[in-house]
Amino acid sequence: MDEFFNKYKIVPKNRKLYETAFSHASFVNEHKVKSDYERLEFLGDAILELVISDYLYRNFDENEGEMTKVRASYVCENALYEYMKALDLIKYIKVGNGELNDGEIKRAIIADIFESLMAAIYLEEGFFKVKEVILDIIVPYIKNPNVTFFSDYKSILQEAVQTEKKSLTYEIVAEEGPPHDKKFTVVVKINNIIYGKGKASSKKEAEKEAARVALTKLANIKYE
Repeated sequence: MDEFFNKYKIVPKNRKLYETAFSHASFVNEHKVKSDYERLEFLGDAILELVISDYLYRNFDENEGEMTKVRASYVCENALYEYMKALDLIKYIKVGNGELNDGEIKRAIIADIFESLMAAIYLEEGFFKVKEVILDIIVPYIKNPNVTFFSDYKSILQEAVQTEKKSLTYEIVAEEGPPHDKKFTVVVKINNIIYGKGKASSKKEAEKEAARVALTKLANIKYE
């Protein structure tokens, strides 16, 4: 990881902390190591959210709903995975054999470790340093209109709802047509309140449409 440390002018005082940040529970159990990255990930998640929220507040004029969507796009699993890949840090991750997916580390683990790494930097270097690192990594992606990380509207909605500690459920309310040409109607509920409805030839596509409608409503609800 020396290349990463050199790039950001970080001189690790406690290498064990960074080793922990890159150690999954499966590796810890197999090798009888003391700690895994989960506590660091918990802290790093909050740091990442604060830094990006602060950046968006200071640099964007959009309303809360729009900023929530943008933030969700750049701190979602796919985004964090891509940051780790671009930084060439995946090779340092330690997992047990049971957590490999066809010989590769799962995206969710890679994304989690980006957060745990940010927590380690925060604990060693302080808030202003980790803020500098996070912004250097993520802002170029935010400024590039050709880059997007989420695979569908469901991903963004999930991130937005998790941020506000609310429940999210999809429910099929109608099925129409013959077996070879069915149409599904799905509603999405946030805290048991319907925020969107979608209709499509598959349950998955109907859920995506419902999520899109819900996001539109969330973005404008305080201004209606």
